[in-house]
Amino acid sequence: MIETIINKEDWDAVLKIVDIYDFYDTYEYHHISKAEGEYPTLIKYSENDKIIAIPFLLRKVPDSEYEDLTSVYGYAGPVTKNIDSNFNNSNFIKEFRDYLIKNNIITVFSRLNPFIPNQEICLRNLGEISSLSHIVNIDITQDLEEQKQSYHKRLRGHINKARRECYVKTAETKNEVMAYIDLYYANMQRVNAKKEYFFDHDYFFRLLESEDFNTRIFLAIEKVTNKIIAGAMFIETNKIVQYHLSGSDFSFLHLYPIKLLIDEMRITATEENSKFFNLGGGVGSKEDSLFYFKSSFSNDFKNFTIWKCISDIEKYEALVVKKMQPNCDIFQKKCIKFFPCYRCEGLNNKL
Repeated sequence: MIETIINKEDWDAVLKIVDIYDFYDTYEYHHISKAEGEYPTLIKYSENDKIIAIPFLLRKVPDSEYEDLTSVYGYAGPVTKNIDSNFNNSNFIKEFRDYLIKNNIITVFSRLNPFIPNQEICLRNLGEISSLSHIVNIDITQDLEEQKQSYHKRLRGHINKARRECYVKTAETKNEVMAYIDLYYANMQRVNAKKEYFFDHDYFFRLLESEDFNTRIFLAIEKVTNKIIAGAMFIETNKIVQYHLSGSDFSFLHLYPIKLLIDEMRITATEENSKFFNLGGGVGSKEDSLFYFKSSFSNDFKNFTIWKCISDIEKYEALVVKKMQPNCDIFQKKCIKFFPCYRCEGLNNKL
């Protein structure tokens, strides 16, 4: 049986009974993250004592009769109860496909969470699962000294320098949070980030105020001037710590304050008996300079995996032809540069 859940009470009730979930799966995060025209939706499948629940953002496909399902920013995918490697997902596949067709949902896309077990077990033979790159986890089940053995030698020197020049505190006042937000915006401008990464002020404060997960901002303060020179947001749920957003003052990069903040969170998370500390990967799933920065902390790499599903390939291809052909310089029905193709914003297409 499949249910569509859109209210907080029922959504929270599902998360309370599944084996494990991350903050990306919560009702609160979906409502904080959604853009205009996106509707948080939890699709719950039940089979005897087993549950598969997948959170999405439901969107209307412009100028069509269809809708599609997409993932929040971060790592989502299915959360489950009583699912293991022996699970036969054939009934789930049938019901899920029927659900998509009945509700005129043409495509499904989700980023999966490497710290939530059995996601690929649920989704095998349902659409396409592909690994794009790696993300970096610090194994905080090891003791603190063992963790530091995985640090690159240069990183240890940078953190030692940062601790001599700076101290760390948690942002507690509105002014401190605003200082962090300004540093984050400046960082996004410096790297020419896409506009969707410029979250409004309300986004940050709602994350901090949520009771569904534990959000904190660590600030690096230069000792001589007592100036806030960097900030990083970390979000913890069910012993999974996610390094979310950060920014630093360009004038103080030589003090390596972000490296200090990550190291401080590593120590804190270990003392709190957390299990995972995810630093994430590179920009756009690339193993770029940001990825190599993060990999200097740990060689415990996890696969970054996405799931794509099309409910009706003929209707999908017809929609792609209709929406893309007049606007795309390299139009072809089997283009794999973006999914779903009809929402691609590359080249001349401005949909």
